[in-house]
Amino acid sequence: MSISPKTTPIYQTSVFTFEDLNALEAYFSEPGPQYMYTRYGNPNTDELAQEINLLEQGQGAVVTSSGMSAILTAVLVYAKAGDHVLCAEEIYGGSSSLLSSELTRMGVEVTYVPTADIYSLEGYVQDNTKLLLVETISNPMMTVMDLAQVAQACQAKGLKLIVDNTFASPILTNPLTLGADIVIHSVTKYLSGHSDVTAGVVVAKEAADAQRAAQIMRTWGLNLSPFEGWLAARGLKTLKLRMREHSANALVLAQWLQQHPKVQAVFYPGLPDHPQHALAKEQGKGMFGGMLSFRIADDTESVNRFMRALTHIPFAPSLAGVTTSISYPVGTSHRGLTPAQRESQGITVGLIRLSVGIEEVEELRADLARGLAAI
Repeated sequence: MSISPKTTPIYQTSVFTFEDLNALEAYFSEPGPQYMYTRYGNPNTDELAQEINLLEQGQGAVVTSSGMSAILTAVLVYAKAGDHVLCAEEIYGGSSSLLSSELTRMGVEVTYVPTADIYSLEGYVQDNTKLLLVETISNPMMTVMDLAQVAQACQAKGLKLIVDNTFASPILTNPLTLGADIVIHSVTKYLSGHSDVTAGVVVAKEAADAQRAAQIMRTWGLNLSPFEGWLAARGLKTLKLRMREHSANALVLAQWLQQHPKVQAVFYPGLPDHPQHALAKEQGKGMFGGMLSFRIADDTESVNRFMRALTHIPFAPSLAGVTTSISYPVGTSHRGLTPAQRESQGITVGLIRLSVGIEEVEELRADLARGLAAI
């Protein structure tokens, strides 16, 4: 009896067997889905990489153990000791920590570019500059990057462009089609979507870059486990449906928060007064994502009162699950920045980041009202 499973089984094995030496040689010489050791490749992680590659319209992808290892892999595709890399000043705190604390120890020089200079890069490019790292939508201030324009600037300067597309997801934006060379995601977030996986992915516009990323993943041991690959592939199947609901709920809540007397400011690309609203609408295919930030009184006691009064929305320093959560950039994602750096980016004591889930929006609005009433 032949067995034809509708979904890929979990290949929870560290190693695969060979019939003889001929089979071993075939593994190394013949292209195709052959496996030897899960650090090198596994059907579950390959399936996930292939599906994300299709969504991002790339020429090859490799999944990694986390979003951080995806960032590391992408940068190492183009940079080595003695090189110089550029990074947008408005970036996830973990990304800046990786670049400033670890890659500099390996001999890679890093310079941060303010948003005002990102489209010209004048005065930032050196003879040994190799790449620019940006986010489609910045964390946590929700600045939307004009990827086509920044790609043109990179091409004019001979730089590679790496785009972290985690906040947007490939449902909203496909950076490779806008001129990026590599797109990365924390698969932990929207692609998996259920807060039960830690994973990353690197998708390349050129097959040679994807092959180099795979080599880095294998050599550094940045591989993803088969079970997490299977979980993430399962979550990926509902990505389009989830992103529609995340976006719809976030827009409703952003509009409501903007009218609340205890909210000083709301940062969401879907609001007409957002500086990049028109760009976000075009680049996001009419959707604006499920992430927003808002500012209440700039004192920790007000923030604590707000958090304690919530009964449904937890304080969880991550994002993009099917259930809504809040985070506190000053104390979590951007804790490593100096007070002056945070202040310059608008990351103040009263800033709260909201990852909007797919629950009934009235339930979410009622819980936020409870929290704000406690201030």
